[in-house]
Amino acid sequence: MPFDVLLLVLLGAALHATWNALVKSGTDKSLDAAMVALGAGAVGLFFLPFVPLPNPEAWPFILVSAVLQFAYFQLVAAAYRAGDIGLVYPLMRGVAPLIVAMTSGLVLGEHLTTTAMAGVLVISAGVLTLALESRRGGRHAILLALANAVVIATYTFVDGAGARVSGNAISYTLWMALLPPVLLFAWAIARRGTAPVWSHVRRNWARGLFGGAGSIASYGLALWAMTRAPVATVAALRETAILFALLISVFILKETASIWRYVAGAVIACGVLVLKLA
Repeated sequence: MPFDVLLLVLLGAALHATWNALVKSGTDKSLDAAMVALGAGAVGLFFLPFVPLPNPEAWPFILVSAVLQFAYFQLVAAAYRAGDIGLVYPLMRGVAPLIVAMTSGLVLGEHLTTTAMAGVLVISAGVLTLALESRRGGRHAILLALANAVVIATYTFVDGAGARVSGNAISYTLWMALLPPVLLFAWAIARRGTAPVWSHVRRNWARGLFGGAGSIASYGLALWAMTRAPVATVAALRETAILFALLISVFILKETASIWRYVAGAVIACGVLVLKLA
């Protein structure tokens, strides 16, 4: 993997951890996630006039991705309600790159080298190690997390392929960000009514805009990287977001970290080094 691609994917991982920390600290996980999606859509809308339209071949990928992103945010909220984030988040983010790595040859015709596969496995092992420190969560939470791992792997393939045929990964990312908030807020309004949803938007618009900017920048960097490196490698490297989340939890949120968090951080760092050597 080229060094510039590696650095930009790591930057995207840091942004991913940041917006997830915003959602985690919010009072309403479902609406906070929808706010991040809305912020991403607003940022995307602002920059659309400055980029070309994606190639026509990319539009089916954008539409399918919107549905998958809607499912992703719904499952994130449901999993966080069912179990401890220390169990749910590592399972979602650790299993997804494994699925991508094991099936990318069949889906995209990309076959990783032995060293690259080793790097993917090491990063996933580090992420999954964090599940060992979970204090809460049961079978229902685990099933939701695993279901979302499948969704993450699926939209990784869809968007990786879509970005490649779009002719411009940035343009693809901006257009892709427009539809998920429409679906998420339509669903929220249908279930809760307009007044409570609008009240939440008025109180949290700044958090949503900040988180959304980080979200779209993070994913845009990943999709650009997928045009320069194998999708499975980028997907695994992106899960170093867990490492940045560890740093945020310890140094900013002042959370107490168990030995498992530090072990996982060291394992993930080793996996990044292996990917760089691949």
